[in-house]
Amino acid sequence: MKQDIAIVANHYQNENCHPDGKIKVGIAADSAWRQKRLDNAKRLFAGARRAGVPIIHIRLAVPPDYRGVPANTALIREWVELGSWQEGTWGVEFIDGLEPRRDEIVITHTRNSAFYNSTLEEALFSLGIRRLVCCGVSTAYTVEGTVRHATDIGYEVAVASDACSTATHQQHENALAAMRPLADIMTVDEIIATFEG
Repeated sequence: MKQDIAIVANHYQNENCHPDGKIKVGIAADSAWRQKRLDNAKRLFAGARRAGVPIIHIRLAVPPDYRGVPANTALIREWVELGSWQEGTWGVEFIDGLEPRRDEIVITHTRNSAFYNSTLEEALFSLGIRRLVCCGVSTAYTVEGTVRHATDIGYEVAVASDACSTATHQQHENALAAMRPLADIMTVDEIIATFEG
């Protein structure tokens, strides 16, 4: 087991990963692309669990009336217009196959960075974690926001590039390019090999 590493899995939820979800910017409309990315995330989770690497599941959910959620960006204004990410709805549930196990940490937050206004940093500290593998949907928002925040506060970070997605292939590649100076951009197979090595 890699004692100081954890998976930070962002927003594998119905709202942005399921074809019937309200958010279409998180994962490509192409069903083959969608399924491949989700299958890669499942393989990453399985490899982490075999190696004893903790998985911390980051869940986006806001109050049903959006009280206390500043609609200061076009992205968040769209959430409100669509009635998305509301606590207690099907949309905020984890998508089938990527649900947390009972012994895994789940953290709920309301913004892009998994660290902002959440207990993620405390959870990582309690586990003695210094290195993160970030993955999730979408690459250009929650993954990139989390990577930037993590590196600013001293974590070493890798991104599971083929377990992430965003609205288009080009946006996904642009986000990976933007993160490359900050994080190791790796495939799921490469990451699993480090767990097993």
